[in-house]
Amino acid sequence: MEILTEEEITVVPDEQGIELSVVMPCLNEADTVEICIAKALRAMEEHQIAGEIIVADNGSTDASQDLAAAAGARVVDVSEKGYGAALMGGIAQARGRYIIMGDADDSYDFGEIPNILAGLRQGNSLVQGCRLPAGGGRIMPGAMPRLHRYWGNPMFSAMAKRWFSAPITDVYCGLRGFSRELYERLDMRCLGMEFATEMIIKASLNGESIAEVPITLHPDGRKAHAPHLRTFRDGWRTLRFFLLYSPRWLFMIPGLLLMALGFLGFGLALPGVEVLGSQLDAHTLLFSSVAVLCGYQAALFAVLSKIYAVNEGLLPSDDRYERFFRHVNLERGLLLGSLTFLVGVALLLVVVEIWRRTGFGELNYADTMRWAVPGATLTALGFQTVISSFYASLLGLNRR
Repeated sequence: MEILTEEEITVVPDEQGIELSVVMPCLNEADTVEICIAKALRAMEEHQIAGEIIVADNGSTDASQDLAAAAGARVVDVSEKGYGAALMGGIAQARGRYIIMGDADDSYDFGEIPNILAGLRQGNSLVQGCRLPAGGGRIMPGAMPRLHRYWGNPMFSAMAKRWFSAPITDVYCGLRGFSRELYERLDMRCLGMEFATEMIIKASLNGESIAEVPITLHPDGRKAHAPHLRTFRDGWRTLRFFLLYSPRWLFMIPGLLLMALGFLGFGLALPGVEVLGSQLDAHTLLFSSVAVLCGYQAALFAVLSKIYAVNEGLLPSDDRYERFFRHVNLERGLLLGSLTFLVGVALLLVVVEIWRRTGFGELNYADTMRWAVPGATLTALGFQTVISSFYASLLGLNRR
């Protein structure tokens, strides 16, 4: 049995005429790993595909490794835990031009290999399987929990389409094929279940050619243990990943909404407008100020997060990013921030002058707050703009 340690894992070039590498992550899959390997071998033999099968074992304590090797697979021992870590270890040892990944629990039919490979041969960088009927797929009875089928998977797939323009219907499908070149370009980072969605999101953001083929999902064939997937834990990790990879949806859109709400409040409360029988006054100004400040901070975080993500290779550059650096620089940020700060200080000085005229006695709360709240808000906005301009310039220093 050939078992490779992590220290021995290096990318092996295609020197033996291998077109396809099938990589199966494995963690105690003694019940099903032989079946999966047999199906993959049969598909490659029937369609005369020059390929290999790699089982990326993630610390199995049953007979999975021995069974996989005896069935004709090459076993890679990956000690770092996680679905993504196992796949990274297996893919690093793949010798084929194309790679197809799929779970070793017999829920995916590896007889679909020729259809996926055909999409790759046609020039697509990523060919994603689709289990959901909306994309032509089929789910056998008992193969997918109802919560996953009717809520979780459609919801996250719709988010991937809306947020990242991903042309897919089933974001969670683990049976997919991709080229080695694509994998190396994507610079995958996630070691857990997010690995699958990270690949789709990065490929979509990079403008890669993505195709989708319908497949059938079968009931999990394991008997010795329950599925590794945990609904709420892995669902939260997916949502967290989506948010982290979209500063626009995480920071910018909520920030702009808060700012719009705050400025609306200022516009109504400063002249003392009555709305639906309610008099908008100083308290409305305070609430509006909080909304504007929080919203502006969120918008700044969107800009700073995008700069960091692009420079670290987490997100690709885009037209909006390039336009930002063409039109916004440190000097302009300092000028705008300083002017805003000075206007805010001037309004606050008006309040001090009003106080002086009363002999530093009691003030008319409603009247003075109409000067104090906008003044404090503009002062804070100006200060935030100045320090954020410096920080944005610092993050962007390595741009060429």
